[in-house]
Amino acid sequence: MFTTSWTASPQLPSEGFTPNWSREGFWRQSLRQVVRLSAGGGRVRVRLSHAYGTSPVRVAGASVGRTADGAAVEPGSLTRLTFGGAAQGVLHPWRASGTTARGELVSDDVPLAVAAGESVTVTLHFDSATGPATFHAQAFTTGYRGEGDRSADPGAEGFDAATESWYFLSAVEVDAGRTDAVALFGDSITDGFGSTPGANRRWSDVLAERTGRPVLNAGIGGNLLLNDSAWYGEKGVNRLRRDVLDRSGVDTLVVLLGLNDIGFSETDEQPTYKPAPVVEAGELITGHRELIRQGRAAGLTVIGATLLPFGGSDHWGERAAKVSHELNEWIRSSGEYDAVVDLNRALADPADPDRLRPSYDFGDHLHPNDAGYEVMAEAVRAAL
Repeated sequence: MFTTSWTASPQLPSEGFTPNWSREGFWRQSLRQVVRLSAGGGRVRVRLSHAYGTSPVRVAGASVGRTADGAAVEPGSLTRLTFGGAAQGVLHPWRASGTTARGELVSDDVPLAVAAGESVTVTLHFDSATGPATFHAQAFTTGYRGEGDRSADPGAEGFDAATESWYFLSAVEVDAGRTDAVALFGDSITDGFGSTPGANRRWSDVLAERTGRPVLNAGIGGNLLLNDSAWYGEKGVNRLRRDVLDRSGVDTLVVLLGLNDIGFSETDEQPTYKPAPVVEAGELITGHRELIRQGRAAGLTVIGATLLPFGGSDHWGERAAKVSHELNEWIRSSGEYDAVVDLNRALADPADPDRLRPSYDFGDHLHPNDAGYEVMAEAVRAAL
């Protein structure tokens, strides 16, 4: 039985927060991507997503191996991936009326001994133009691009361009036989913004270390609960099935979502999301109830997390304060979630509970730093 060990939620090709290759795509190039696993096993398979594609993409070659330094793969571990027994595969775009489930291509499983906490490198070769690439904007780890077919080359030579996004790669699964994975569902705070890039200090990473359980990160920077966005992904109530419920081995869902729904209408710093709808607490509660309904229907334990303090940030204002207080109080006291993790109180400044404690603040009064993410992970560990 295969268990999902790592995930990244697919997004529409866009400029995103930093320069990336999603709109230009790839042609006669190899793409090498590094991911950290939260569960180990003896066999591995990868899952590719073309959820936002418009035409088929030919994967001309692919491999996986244990990560060495930079773009290099540990000697002797590089293993060719196949698709239905063939060295090549076709990644079809997803269409609501189509037969391809969510535009996915899943490799055959291959022998590769990996441990929880270990990183693997997946290499994809594209010998024809892909067009715009379904991607995940904020990886907070480095990926690489090189000319030609380098999928069988364990060395780093030729990978002369770097990125901090993931492309097409949406999941890595291992034969762990586990059904106790925890999925974290949210926005940039779940995605790991503010953590040290390349250090794997997101709260999902820390939670996996402290619990020994597989932990899946289903965060998207800027994501909203109630509305779609060109840069920030499909609304939470619509993407939950694809990004969490359809993943193998998940038994617990932790929801931390709604802050951008409240805060985007307060800020002038989000030019891609204007005009931002002004939402009330009742609308957000309805959205949370829908996530609870979907999670329970899939047999999951559903845990609600209160929104972090964000006073002093560009998302803050009198209306934002009112709505966030009302939503957090409902999460705490309604009894509708199976359990509650009060991240708001865990990270609040004792001198001003509407603000992050300074020692946990990344610097924008909105996102935690590494220390803050450790506190979040510990609070969820205690609830689990």
